[in-house]
Amino acid sequence: MYILILAIVIAVLVALSLSFGPVARSARWSATVTPLASIIGSGFLICGPLLAKEFGAAALGAELILLAIAYAMGAVMRFNILHVEDYLEASPFNDRVAWLARISQVVLALAYAVSVAYYLKLLAEFGLRPFHVDPAHHALASNILVTAIIAGLISLAFFGNLKRVEGLAHGTVAVKLGVIAGMMAALAAFWIIHGAHAPVPPTVINLHSLPMLLGLLITVQGFETSRYLGYAYDKQTRIVTMRRAQWISSAIYAAFLLLLTPFLSQAAATPGVAGILDIMESVAPFLGLLVLAGAISSQMSAAVADSIGAGGLMNEVSQKRLSVPVAFVVAAGLSLVLVWITDPFQVIALSSRAFAVFYALQCGLGLWVSLRTGRGGRWARAGMVMVGLVCLTAAAVGAPAE
Repeated sequence: MYILILAIVIAVLVALSLSFGPVARSARWSATVTPLASIIGSGFLICGPLLAKEFGAAALGAELILLAIAYAMGAVMRFNILHVEDYLEASPFNDRVAWLARISQVVLALAYAVSVAYYLKLLAEFGLRPFHVDPAHHALASNILVTAIIAGLISLAFFGNLKRVEGLAHGTVAVKLGVIAGMMAALAAFWIIHGAHAPVPPTVINLHSLPMLLGLLITVQGFETSRYLGYAYDKQTRIVTMRRAQWISSAIYAAFLLLLTPFLSQAAATPGVAGILDIMESVAPFLGLLVLAGAISSQMSAAVADSIGAGGLMNEVSQKRLSVPVAFVVAAGLSLVLVWITDPFQVIALSSRAFAVFYALQCGLGLWVSLRTGRGGRWARAGMVMVGLVCLTAAAVGAPAE
């Protein structure tokens, strides 16, 4: 009971501090929220069980490799914010680099549409769980709930302004980070009280390990949303806040998996969100409800962040012919169509691969502009080639994690 009380107190204090404290009034924190919300979707819940099952005792090492790859991808995006944006603004319509940029934007738009539909579909699954909806009507109820959420986001963007949507993302991120802090405090308290004597599963590395690890890249991406927030923030702000979002999310992922060490065997036996629910219930009764709150806020904030990114992306693709609110509405509408005509759980593999292809194209863009303008150096170009090859490998062989 003491662990549960500690977790709730920590969660509430962190959420209130991020919602109403000095940080909440910071413009740079507002710019950090969108990429941070997108990076920390359901990943912090599912990475532990999946990596424990696939890598055993080497799960933390695998997570650190994954985060290092993601940070390198983020470095490419930051280079592109600084140099590629200027190049594209000055280039003629038929410039081959500009056409490559448009292709990458189309790929990203499709990936965003699928990911938003998926995030909200998963949110609906969590939200409907306590109501025991008849299985015969579950899909319809889920789609109706998702439609209501998207309609609400559209009304905020179209009849208000996108800052209100960003405010929603801000609020859900505050709740999510508070819940994560509470969960980590509970796990740390369990360590202090009971020690860490539980056996960990043996290290497992085989031919399936690399595809699984690369497939998990989708759980730590999302920082690219900063690239398409140019309508609201200057370059330096976007670069600094994207880097900050990656630092914060990397610390959360690594620390959370480290604190899960005594439970790796249990996590490996029960993969997915259900595994985390079971683990937290074993740490303290009713702690699973906190995880459920974290899961719902995670999906909501990630969906809102990707919707904002999609709106900024369409604004740029249309060469500002579509205003950002209208572009946001178009992007949300595409997600709504996907909700009703597809099952996001079946097409998430397409989204995973689309994001990997997008990052590979961004590496190509950065390399091409670097060679044309002389910006960057040979080490930066070599890094872009290496990251691009990793992304192409992920697109070709990555096993879908979500």
